[in-house]
Amino acid sequence: MFKNYLLIAWRNLTKNKIYSIINIVGLGTGMAIALLIGLWIADEVSFDHYAADHGRLAQGMVIQYGNGQIYNGTVVATPMGQALRDKYPGIFKRTALVHGAGNCLYSIGDKRLRAATLYAQQDLPSMWSFHLVRGSIDALKDPSTMMISQSLSTALFGTSDPIGKISRVDDIEFRIGGVYEDLPVNTSFYGVKAVLPWYNQANSYYIQNTDWGDHNANLYVELAPNVTAARASASIRTLCTPLITAWKEELMVYPIDRAYLYNQFKNGFPSGGRITFVWLFSIIGVFVLLLACINFMNLSTARSEKRAREVGIRKTIGSLKQQLVWQFLSESVLVAVIAFLLSLVLVSASLPFFNDLSGKQMSLPFNNLLFWCLAIAFTVLTGLIAGSYPAFYLSRFRPVQVLKGAFRAGRYASLPRKALVVLQFTVSLTLIIGTVVVYRQILFARERPAGYNRDGLVTVDINTNDLSKHYEAVRTELLASGLVSDVAASSMKIDNFQNNNVVDWRGKRPDQGSVFFFNVNVTPEFGKTVGWTIAQGRDFLRDHPTDSSAMMLNETAAKITGLSNVVGETMTFFGKKYTVIGVVKDMVNLSPYDSTRPAVFLGDGYVSAITMRLRPGQPADRTLAGIEAIFKKYNPSSPWAYQFTDDDYGRRFETEQRIGNLASVFAGLAIFISCLGLFGLAAFMAEQRTKEIGIRKVLGARLFTLWGLLSKDFLRLVALSLIIAIPLAWIGMSQWLQNYSYRASIPWWVFAAAGAGMLLITLLTVSFQSLRAAMMNPTKSLRSE
Repeated sequence: MFKNYLLIAWRNLTKNKIYSIINIVGLGTGMAIALLIGLWIADEVSFDHYAADHGRLAQGMVIQYGNGQIYNGTVVATPMGQALRDKYPGIFKRTALVHGAGNCLYSIGDKRLRAATLYAQQDLPSMWSFHLVRGSIDALKDPSTMMISQSLSTALFGTSDPIGKISRVDDIEFRIGGVYEDLPVNTSFYGVKAVLPWYNQANSYYIQNTDWGDHNANLYVELAPNVTAARASASIRTLCTPLITAWKEELMVYPIDRAYLYNQFKNGFPSGGRITFVWLFSIIGVFVLLLACINFMNLSTARSEKRAREVGIRKTIGSLKQQLVWQFLSESVLVAVIAFLLSLVLVSASLPFFNDLSGKQMSLPFNNLLFWCLAIAFTVLTGLIAGSYPAFYLSRFRPVQVLKGAFRAGRYASLPRKALVVLQFTVSLTLIIGTVVVYRQILFARERPAGYNRDGLVTVDINTNDLSKHYEAVRTELLASGLVSDVAASSMKIDNFQNNNVVDWRGKRPDQGSVFFFNVNVTPEFGKTVGWTIAQGRDFLRDHPTDSSAMMLNETAAKITGLSNVVGETMTFFGKKYTVIGVVKDMVNLSPYDSTRPAVFLGDGYVSAITMRLRPGQPADRTLAGIEAIFKKYNPSSPWAYQFTDDDYGRRFETEQRIGNLASVFAGLAIFISCLGLFGLAAFMAEQRTKEIGIRKVLGARLFTLWGLLSKDFLRLVALSLIIAIPLAWIGMSQWLQNYSYRASIPWWVFAAAGAGMLLITLLTVSFQSLRAAMMNPTKSLRSE
């Protein structure tokens, strides 16, 4: 019986080739989109699942109270690691402190290269299940032994065994004790090429630091069996509270399995994060697949009169309604199978582009049995959904009416089809509007005044003692060369302020004890180099020796103090008194979507980066080559490496840019699927009204009149879709924009432009069939009469 169903289904497919192709291509495209989104979601939800026991891993976090708000942070005080090991052995099986060492310089003979490096305690590699290629997973127990990735091993030693060999890391020698496989993209430690031992003299500041108020490391813990993160958090919550007097702080641990997707907090509790995008694309995938299924439903029911006689004959010779339902469902499942094979081809061809667009490294898991089980279920379910309405619709025809030739679809038979078309274009319009709003938000943030001039600004890390000792000589020679207009140094790059500390001032209220300030050490020329704007007072000056005890504030910091004129006031930072000499306008230092945080700039202290402004009007490649020669002269042991501030700033938009790009692709494909179905429906409607058009032409109807006659119904449906989509899109995107402190508005023209564009696309899709029918010779269309 089932074989007979498939044989009849195949005959129907080959008999109506045009409609079969439309159904297969539309359904195949929808299934391909669903597969791509499924791969993307699987990659997102498996982030940091690299570790074998990832379900028991958690990250240490602090909860800080102050100024009427609650802040959650992942940077903790280093004493926290030892305290958890010593005081809670039944709660935590293992702990590991970690901090980034930056791009360290690795030297083997004449080979020199830079690689992202961590300092970590010995249990980190085993907790995260680093896959060892050579050596020991416990290599970090030895303070002089490090672990390197397979790619770094190949770059430094080629194919030879590096275990036991010595490599110089910056100014210290380490022995290679282990080589691990490069970590995958979807893990927090992706890109880390080497792990240095925590208990090494180069890490003495972190080892000896016992200040609970100094936050400068990350902490990962492995929970003991049968211990939940909630229980562990309750146990340690007040551990540090009596040890910090400047502000109120509590501790918690947050499961690694949730840290990536639920990375936003409100009032101390998770409030969302990237999980929003997972749900968003899940909904898009379901709706795009639904659009493709709607095409199948519409074309199948639209051609109901063509198959009415077949249904009548089958019922007359004894076929039951249930058998007819299975017959039509088998046809839809067959179409779904062919469409799924097409979708595999489409996904395989588009994955390189999609990976580039999404910043991932995904592939179809053809060797995974679970994938094929899900694929079979997905295909059958899609076929059943697509064929359900046509099956029950066609199977209820009455044989007496059909065989007498008295069957007509009826005045209201097209209502379900029209409702489905409205649903199709409502989804497409909502996607278009949403995509436009995402791009407007990106553009809005990009055009936000940064508070400094990024053009031609270049930074170089001070990565060796040679460069640190010769900074003044480097600066003097750079200015003398004419290659740069200004040079300065600072403890942080202008676009990446990271630390938080407490500042004291006259009249500070008790509730301001937990207001944290970025603190940046700068040389006197820093403001002139970056191009900041002085709002009050003056800038640092090289010929003022007392400026080593001077401080400048940004506008947000000055406002927080509550002082009417902060210039001239004395403020205390880490026990040292500084005189405020000026206030600068706020600058964007972290996310351009967030409000500005308070910052202070100090005229003393260590510096870690050199900032230069290239002289305008000169070729950048020639200028950089000249600068490289000067740096090589004073820093010969280090490869030349630099960053354009404008490029670093642009990376702040990567997440939203990728989401916008993906949404635009899906919106475009949703429109394509909708228009494909519309094209098929228009062709069928034109075919059904061929004789009517012929009669109207004989009676003198003009081409434009006939075109309008065939097109107006579809335009009405799109107009109705617009009425429904506008409020849905406005509500959804308004809620999405609430995630950003600095956000764009949603102007009326976004909806008008999306609606006008959709109407134009509909006209172009329908007009081909409408004009083709309207231009047909009436003699041919009326010949059978």
